[in-house]
Amino acid sequence: MQLPKYQYKTNHGFLDYEFVSEGPNGKIKKVIRYSKLSNRVFNLAFGDLDETTGEISDTAVSNNADSRKVLATVAATVYDFTSQYPGLMVMVKGSTPVRTRLYRMGIANYLHLLTGDFEIYGLQNRRWEAFTRRRDYEAFLIRRKL
Repeated sequence: MQLPKYQYKTNHGFLDYEFVSEGPNGKIKKVIRYSKLSNRVFNLAFGDLDETTGEISDTAVSNNADSRKVLATVAATVYDFTSQYPGLMVMVKGSTPVRTRLYRMGIANYLHLLTGDFEIYGLQNRRWEAFTRRRDYEAFLIRRKL
C-alpha cells in the first residue's frame, strides 16, 4: 500500500516493530508486537511505549493528529510480518470497542487495496466470516494470499 507512513525498525525475528509518531503532542514512541496465539495465528498488539516499564500501553490516547499515518504504518508491518512468515494469520482486536471500530473503518477504507494481498475475516457472534463493510466485528483475522 502506498500511503504516507512512518519509518519503522524491527528486530531480527520480525516480531517487534517501533516507530515515532510526530504531531502537536510531540514525539511518541509506538510499538507493534506480534505474539503467538497458536501454531498458525499471531496477535498484533499495538500502543505507546511506556519508557519506564518497557510495556505497551494500548489504552493511551496520543491525540497527535496523525491517526491515518499511524494506521498505515501498522498496516505496513502486517505486510512485512506476513512476508517473513507466509501462511501465518494475524489477529487484530482493539483494547476497546471504539478502537476495534477504528480498525474496522481503516480496513473498510482501504479494502480495495488490501484484498489484492490479503484474506480478511471479522469475528461476529463467535464466528469468523469474510469481512464486510458496515458490519460491527469483535476482532479481525488477516491472512496473506499465497
